[in-house]
Amino acid sequence: MSDQASDPATETFVAHRNLLFTVAYEMLGSAADAEDVLQETWLRWVKVDLAQVRDHRAYLVRITTRQSLNRLRTMKRRKESYVGSWLPEPMLTAPDVAEDVELAESVSMALMLVLETLSPTERAVFVLREAFGLGYDEIAAAVDKSPVAVRQIAHRARRHVDARRPRQAVSPGETRAALESFQRALETGDPRRLLEVLAPEVVLMGDGGGIKQAALRPITGADKVARFMIGGLSKNKIPITVAPTMVNGSPALLVRLDGEIDGVMAARVEDARITGLYYVRNPEKLSYVESETRLTLR
Repeated sequence: MSDQASDPATETFVAHRNLLFTVAYEMLGSAADAEDVLQETWLRWVKVDLAQVRDHRAYLVRITTRQSLNRLRTMKRRKESYVGSWLPEPMLTAPDVAEDVELAESVSMALMLVLETLSPTERAVFVLREAFGLGYDEIAAAVDKSPVAVRQIAHRARRHVDARRPRQAVSPGETRAALESFQRALETGDPRRLLEVLAPEVVLMGDGGGIKQAALRPITGADKVARFMIGGLSKNKIPITVAPTMVNGSPALLVRLDGEIDGVMAARVEDARITGLYYVRNPEKLSYVESETRLTLR
């Protein structure tokens, strides 16, 4: 597209590309699939008579949403045969996303897992309404429903998500402090310190995609999670380093084995304790982290 920089269609698409990617990523939980959706959006956009389009941004969002809905339905079949737990693909977060509290929460690992429990249309409506503040008429055009129906879907989706999201918003500082305590406990191999930072009902989910070893099912309970983490570290003879990073709008940990990226660990924190741990090891989901590509709206 670079050789067509003066073309109005290209200029408009490039101007809104980050927004379109974020819409697709929030709907799909996969950066690779979001990129495919943007390619499909571009191919349709260049065929549009721009003189007949009143709002270019809204039209692009509409195309992206419809292509994401199509992709969601094919991904459902893929996830049904996925080995172990499926987690969203982690994205390093640019400052503009981290500073936007609502957007940061909407791309958090914990909330994106909740979005997985919505129907494709409910997810599209929730993302467009809650994360991007689109009006019901604009959303209706994107999902091919009436504004009245969209309002009802939005209400139902919000109620569903509210029942499953953290009770209180947690600041990045609180999450960072909990992860620092968690990291120190792992480095010392002290189960007592680990139990102090883990909530009794903590859930650990690992995603190796059948390529790397990971817990095939969620592990629930502080004692079981602590034993699993410390036991895994004690068996590993390769040097491990852990460094703080920002992933999906929140502080997280970047884990390296012998200098190579092994995975990303995100956390859900409530009342200063970790209630959810999400460890993505599947190398197919780490390409954006390895390339240091950052999620941004600018």
